[in-house]
Amino acid sequence: MSKKWSGSIMVLSAGIAWGISGVSGQYLMSHGIHVNLLTSLRLLVSGLFLCGLALVTQKSNVKKILTTPKLLIAISLFAIFGLLMNQYAYLNAIQYTNAGTATVLQYLSPIFILIYVSLVEKRWPSLSECFSMVLAILGTLIIATHAHLSQLAITPKGLAWGLLAAITAALYIIIPIRLIEKWGSLVVIGLGMLFSGLFFPLVTQAWQYPLSLSGDNLLALFGLIGIGTIFAYTVFLKGTALVGPVNGSLLASVEPVVSVGFAILLLKEVFYPIDLLGMLLILISVLLISYRDWLIMRSLRKMNEDDNLPI
Repeated sequence: MSKKWSGSIMVLSAGIAWGISGVSGQYLMSHGIHVNLLTSLRLLVSGLFLCGLALVTQKSNVKKILTTPKLLIAISLFAIFGLLMNQYAYLNAIQYTNAGTATVLQYLSPIFILIYVSLVEKRWPSLSECFSMVLAILGTLIIATHAHLSQLAITPKGLAWGLLAAITAALYIIIPIRLIEKWGSLVVIGLGMLFSGLFFPLVTQAWQYPLSLSGDNLLALFGLIGIGTIFAYTVFLKGTALVGPVNGSLLASVEPVVSVGFAILLLKEVFYPIDLLGMLLILISVLLISYRDWLIMRSLRKMNEDDNLPI
């Protein structure tokens, strides 16, 4: 099997795994596990595993970051405003809506990244970018109001947490760009998860919340942490290294589709046709942005190949 196909299968597997994690989180919160405890467990256990893997494969990078105050501050900022806030907002969005709706709302993050890039580069978005933003806004309005602008079809808290999940997902991508370029995704994400997994339980005193470890809850915890975090992040990083970040983001867009499907099949959630229309518009807007980036990357690669041709 070629590297491209192997990488594609890995990224698709990660997207499916993330879809499973959302449904698992919804199940656990509906069966008495508090969002503060769930966030703490997910970050801490995943952080310990990924840091252990990073120590085995990239020990020198881990040591350098841990002994450099400037790098520790940068990782801490990423841990709190990127990883922690995103995980917490996403799980709260699930709690007040459902796994499918929360996942789709979180997928608005490329729109916020686009706005950030436009502001930094001091340029207006292109026509295709504007069209993508219009589709995303329209899709969000449809999900939130069912096309009746005078009332909300989901709770205000659910909408607010979903939008915050999208904003913090954008921060999760923007904040560590330079760190990841220099030190690698595994080290940065692993340390970020560990830092936030140690910080958040202390702030919320997560140990005060009851943890029911019935058979079903243990299975759901494995789905959230083992499959939806440890497996998903590890496989996604490996797959993206093989197919490239733009192709990776395109393939990972299977996540909201899987999340909605599992929410319907496993949790018996009801989605109306107008909900699915809104979700479809958001996914189209994200795919348009990702496809544009893919075309740009392909053109640049082609230009570089042409420049290297012998005359």
